[in-house]
Amino acid sequence: MNRFTRRQFLGDVGKGMIVASVGSSMASEMGLSTAALGADADSKPGKLEFGELEPLVGLMQDTPIERLMPTLVTKLKSGVELRTLLAAGALANARTFGGEDYVGFHTMMALAPAMHMAGELPADIRALPVLKVLYRNTNRIHEHGGRASEVLHAVEPVATPEGRPGGEVLRDLVRKGDVKGAEETFAALARISPDEALNDALMAMQDEAEVHRTVLPYRSWDMLGLIGKEHAHTLLRQSVRYCLAAGMRPRKDGPPEVLASMLDAHHLLEKQPGTRVPDDQWVDALAMSIFKATPPQAAELAAGALADGIAPDSVGQAICLAANQLILRDIGRTPNDETTNKPIGSVHGDSIGVHACDSANAWRNLARVSNVRNTYACLILGAYQVARDRVGRGGDFLNWKPLPVQRQVDAIKETDPAAIRQLAEEAIRGNLQAHACAAVERYGDLGLDPRPMFDLLLKYAISEDGSLHAEKFYRTASEEFASARPAFRWRQVIALARVTASEYGRPAAGYAEAKALLSA
Repeated sequence: MNRFTRRQFLGDVGKGMIVASVGSSMASEMGLSTAALGADADSKPGKLEFGELEPLVGLMQDTPIERLMPTLVTKLKSGVELRTLLAAGALANARTFGGEDYVGFHTMMALAPAMHMAGELPADIRALPVLKVLYRNTNRIHEHGGRASEVLHAVEPVATPEGRPGGEVLRDLVRKGDVKGAEETFAALARISPDEALNDALMAMQDEAEVHRTVLPYRSWDMLGLIGKEHAHTLLRQSVRYCLAAGMRPRKDGPPEVLASMLDAHHLLEKQPGTRVPDDQWVDALAMSIFKATPPQAAELAAGALADGIAPDSVGQAICLAANQLILRDIGRTPNDETTNKPIGSVHGDSIGVHACDSANAWRNLARVSNVRNTYACLILGAYQVARDRVGRGGDFLNWKPLPVQRQVDAIKETDPAAIRQLAEEAIRGNLQAHACAAVERYGDLGLDPRPMFDLLLKYAISEDGSLHAEKFYRTASEEFASARPAFRWRQVIALARVTASEYGRPAAGYAEAKALLSA
């Protein structure tokens, strides 16, 4: 595995000296990005700044919340690209929270999904989902204390020991809770390449199979595809600090031990990922086996399939279908679980199903973009986590029946697409989860165009608060629909319809103002 060597370290010190001597503008023309160096060369020691984006990043932090929407819309109308506002918001979030604030990192995880949602909208309202999340972002920055409370600062890289993989060094420092050592080591590892930074960070993430350790690095990586991989260190750094702040230590018989056992027992590190694509029946059977298994059994099922040469994407699809069952079967929040904006019977927000589906989606996507070792690790742990989510949160998921209810599907006699969508919308607005699922099932059974149904669900993913999960889960469901086999894809839309019906009636802060300013 590559690592940051002393030669590279001295080379980057040399770059820093050049930037300091010629200035940031000239250095940029010479190809020496100040963002890549971690701080603008003209900034004060320790201050993390972002070159040409710095004024917009500061605007995201400093603008009073009552003036934010008009200010951002004015920027858009003056020619600033929506993608640029997104980048500034993401960097402001990272600098302020550093992956250590609950609302803060949930907002970070919503930014890339919001931009993808924007791409599904007409030009006149394209900015709506992004503006909604940027409003939440700046509001939380003010609640957090603004610039005075920034978590991320410039950090100097320290070369890793010779002869040890950088990811292992980073993982051990995170296990010890050594914030300074982990930060300096990851800064060094990130200098090699964005891809190596991701693979090394994943070594620390895999010490526990937990939703935020999984989804935060994936959504950060997805964000880099939108704003540029030169920000890889800043965005992935949040996941390292999240793990440090969580303070979890590896448990006996926990994910690290199970993972090591599976990699060794199946000799996976000696093999390249297979290419064998099984039929639909095999994928469905693996999904239900994972769903019904204990966590170690589920890990064994995934590892065995990979060792047998099954293509990683097929195993990933099975894991995501297993997680989907947790939404379709969930009886919803009980009286003991009820909280503000999450009433009895609701399944939106941080429900077991939403968390499981977001996690499975993240594991599958991380497996797709990482090295061979992490491809195997992500899928083994993805299966492990789905099973643990089922057994760890209580409930009788194995006996609860999945939605939709067949008699409700049979009661829908309409064949006109618009009429069925109207039934779905009425169910959503009435918080009738089962009826919304039935309408989508009927729509899918008729083989109708999925885009208008997604447009309906997208509308409410934008307008509703969703308890910090609306954008993320819409993106999860739409990604899984796009990649799933035709035999299974509508299960993802049914789950999305259920969550949408659950969350309806709690409008998102900033949405109405942004809509009015855009004359939407």
